[in-house]
Amino acid sequence: MSKTAPKILVYHREADKYVKFLQDHGYTTIQAASTKEEALMSLKETEVILGWRFPTELLALPEASSVRWIQSTGAGIDDLVTDSNIPEDITITRILDQFGGLISEYVFSFLLFITKQLPKMLQAQEQRRWDPFKVDTLKGKVIGVAGLGSIGSEIIRKARAFDMTVYGLSFSGSNADLVDQHFTAGDWIDFVREIDYLVLTLPLTPGTYHIVNKEIMRAMKPGASIVNVGRGQLISEEDIVEVMKDGLLHAAVLDVFENEPLEANHPLWSMPNVYVTPHLSGQSQFEDVARFFIDNLRLFEQDKQLIGTVNRQKGY
Repeated sequence: MSKTAPKILVYHREADKYVKFLQDHGYTTIQAASTKEEALMSLKETEVILGWRFPTELLALPEASSVRWIQSTGAGIDDLVTDSNIPEDITITRILDQFGGLISEYVFSFLLFITKQLPKMLQAQEQRRWDPFKVDTLKGKVIGVAGLGSIGSEIIRKARAFDMTVYGLSFSGSNADLVDQHFTAGDWIDFVREIDYLVLTLPLTPGTYHIVNKEIMRAMKPGASIVNVGRGQLISEEDIVEVMKDGLLHAAVLDVFENEPLEANHPLWSMPNVYVTPHLSGQSQFEDVARFFIDNLRLFEQDKQLIGTVNRQKGY
């Protein structure tokens, strides 16, 4: 390791765990913070920030003039990309290739829950009522995955195990070879028209804000379902409330929302066939994030290209 290891500020609720991990790997110039006040006290001469929801207004202060790199502990960085407090010369990186397994498990737990009508089975058991009925299958159903990065690719891999037909939509055309039919940004209506399940894994950019609105949802066939594990602002919540009230979709599984936490009086909480979860489908795993950061840190010390570097113009 370089003798001139950078000074690192860890801003996280589990900051002490990250500090110990870094120390075990030979890094000693580390500060930990979990509040804005603690972060300010540690900013002077800091080059690298590792953390989640760092108070970026501090970056406009003279104490932050040495900061060169921010490593987010999550995959979603739309808040950082649009943050005018972060100088252009500070590199932003996000975690890559760690959430596909977790999020795909979440997606398919709900697809099976819906398709196999588990609520109906559980209700019958609770009522001690023997109630046989015809159970549907995922086999042959069409899943449409919007966003074909590492998360979307893993969802596709698991869909193949269930013998599903896979449609995919990506803006860049990346991983088009993974799907049975590929669509681009101008093809949304054609993309959703025949699918049984729409799964959103897209990043939030100016081009994807409220990309799923009444027009898109009304173009879906009756009985189709939506799963959003991307960003809350991909869907117009006002529109999905209206569509679900009208009974035009079978189910909506929502792990992300326009404003989090979701307000206690929001209608989505109590709507039939709407499943609300508190942004838990792709929780960061400490050891995986820490190893990712160590690998990037060594690249940083050698002035090499960092993994997961964010393109602020593209928004991801």
